[in-house]
Amino acid sequence: MPKSLFGRALAIIIIPIAIMQIAVAYVFFQAHWQTVTSRLSDAVAADIAVTVELYKQAPSEERAQQLDTMIKEEMRLSIALAAEEPLPTADRRAFFSNLDRTLRSALEGALDDPYWFDTTRYPNHIDIRVDAEGETLRFIAPRERVFASTGFIFLFWLTAATLLLSLVSILFILNQARPIVRLAEAADAFGKGRDIGDFKPGGATEVRQASTAFLDMHDRIQRHIQQRTILLAGVSHDLRTPLTRLKLHFSMADASEENKAAAQDLSDMETMLDGYLDFARGLSGEEIVQVNIAEIVKNIIDKVRAPQPYLKINGQPMANIRAGAVKRALTNLIENAQNYADTVEVTVSDMPDIGDGKKVLIIINDDGPGIAEDERENALKPFVRLDSARNQNVKGVGLGLSVAYDTARAHGGDLTLEKSKMGGLRCEFSLPV
Repeated sequence: MPKSLFGRALAIIIIPIAIMQIAVAYVFFQAHWQTVTSRLSDAVAADIAVTVELYKQAPSEERAQQLDTMIKEEMRLSIALAAEEPLPTADRRAFFSNLDRTLRSALEGALDDPYWFDTTRYPNHIDIRVDAEGETLRFIAPRERVFASTGFIFLFWLTAATLLLSLVSILFILNQARPIVRLAEAADAFGKGRDIGDFKPGGATEVRQASTAFLDMHDRIQRHIQQRTILLAGVSHDLRTPLTRLKLHFSMADASEENKAAAQDLSDMETMLDGYLDFARGLSGEEIVQVNIAEIVKNIIDKVRAPQPYLKINGQPMANIRAGAVKRALTNLIENAQNYADTVEVTVSDMPDIGDGKKVLIIINDDGPGIAEDERENALKPFVRLDSARNQNVKGVGLGLSVAYDTARAHGGDLTLEKSKMGGLRCEFSLPV
């Protein structure tokens, strides 16, 4: 079966029509056309047999001309004597071999003399030759006297009706499938964080129900995202005021070890708040623009601490993205690699289309401790710290990989974690072009 709804619906309609038409044509040819054609062929064969016997009674050129005059009007046959021509031996078969079989069967039943016929040389006539005691009699008969021509007319109208019905079916199926395609496009756009535009329910009742349910789901998810953003942003905003006062207090206090430790704790708390805000902000409020991913990665590397990662660029990696969100995600991945490794390599490549569309692939390799295979899925969850694999004294709240993963999936891409050839972690961040 075809994979598309259009293909399956078309097959459901066309296959029964085709089976019905084939069955009708088969019954028609077996029960009607074959019978009529056999009777016509038998009549022509009988007329030829009578004419041959009349010629044998007084074989001559004059006798052949007399018989031609007699049968031309009454039997619609033409006869000529070809005394010097032997009976042909080569067969010329018709495209519809059933025609030849019917005529051969009729001639075999009516004639005792050798014969030969050709149904292909002339479009409207049949050439039949009979060996009458060493002389060849050539008969020319109209095709409609030998075969029933109504069979081809019936086939023509049957085929024309089938094509017309199929065309109407295709138009109706396309009209029914179009709302489903629009629903799929809207769902795909929403899944990638894009605006669904002026999508409205349409089509059959079931499709309208699915479209309405999708719009309700879209509204609920949007409200959830807005509430999450407002909540985390509000908490972060409310905490910044007392944190600022505390920073001012410690900056004016003496430089004791206790005050330095407390100031460091305040700095870590600010870092945590920035992580919460990044997680809350997500993709909201950003427009999709076409940018060069390599330029974004270059800007990130230029601003991170030394030693800076090695950068390799392949092709022209352009993509339609929310630049701010992607920049935050890649910054998290690169800084995360720097926090746990001594050497970091970043590769940006423009990948060809291998069936799922062209993509831009950003690969980040490091020589750090890496992440165990059974922990990689958990590492992509928010607020997860893999202390057994990473140093727990490194700053962060366990949101870096989660923000990057959400950003990639929201754009229709993906983030996968694997073991690097350098011995550490390999992050593959993909974005559709």
